[in-house]
Amino acid sequence: MSDKPPISERGAWSLAWQRFRHHKLAMASAALLIVLAVLSAVAPLFEIMFGIDASRVDLLHRFTLPTTDAWLGRDELGRDVFVRMLYGGQVSLLVGAVTAIAAAVIGTMVGLAAAYRGGWLDALLMRFTDAVIALPFLPLLIVLAAIDLNKLGIPPALINSELISLYRIIFIVALVGWTTSARLVRGAALSIRERDFVLAARAQGASAWRIMGVHILPNLVSPIIVATTLSAGKIILLESVLSFLGLGIQPPVASWGNQLTNAQELIYSAPQLAFFPGIAIFVTVIAFNFLGDGLQDALDPKSVSHASTGR
Repeated sequence: MSDKPPISERGAWSLAWQRFRHHKLAMASAALLIVLAVLSAVAPLFEIMFGIDASRVDLLHRFTLPTTDAWLGRDELGRDVFVRMLYGGQVSLLVGAVTAIAAAVIGTMVGLAAAYRGGWLDALLMRFTDAVIALPFLPLLIVLAAIDLNKLGIPPALINSELISLYRIIFIVALVGWTTSARLVRGAALSIRERDFVLAARAQGASAWRIMGVHILPNLVSPIIVATTLSAGKIILLESVLSFLGLGIQPPVASWGNQLTNAQELIYSAPQLAFFPGIAIFVTVIAFNFLGDGLQDALDPKSVSHASTGR
């Protein structure tokens, strides 16, 4: 007798959606993140529609307050703050999403392998995970971000690329940010591997790869989604901290973090230059946290199971 939930997979996702819709903060956060992503994506369209060049220097209009021509004013070089905020949102949101997904993939592979194989491999992978967790996270990121790429044998063409700082941040944070997903996946996979449908597949001679990929991994989708969503906000905050310290995204590529760096010396004369990227980081991180909380409530297996049995 199978111990799968008594409701179909489609019914489970439908019930999860109904639960998520009743989480008002999560719905509002999802809507806000969609709006931010869309606005950031269409930044070039704003430039075309309003005849703005986000990189054009206009020293005659430095520190201009918000007007109809510049909705959020102009910065210390006379550049349009609103459009630069949109381009900064492209980078910050991209770093958060791509790095969270990459970290989730690494963590899922580590956690799934540890749970299914068990024994010495489980002990080795989990002790390595504990060692990474024990490292001071922010100082470690600062050290890794300060490494001279010329000494690592990376092609000069890539090192001199404007986007090399973006690639570096994604790689560094994903390299050390997978531990939460690994432990979460391992914990869930340990219980799933003993369920009847997994034991039946093993008795029928299914390979380990097939059991992990077809029978166990699909049942881990919910916790992986929640972990990825929650980590995205943390990653955006980490990118902002590193960029603020001058070790993250480097100009001319704009991000909310390096916009704060440019504004720190002008905090008294032009506080709006620090306020706008600061509030964007704050609102985005809070929105990801609320979204993750809502997904966690909606995808909670116990809640779905109880609802389906009428308890």
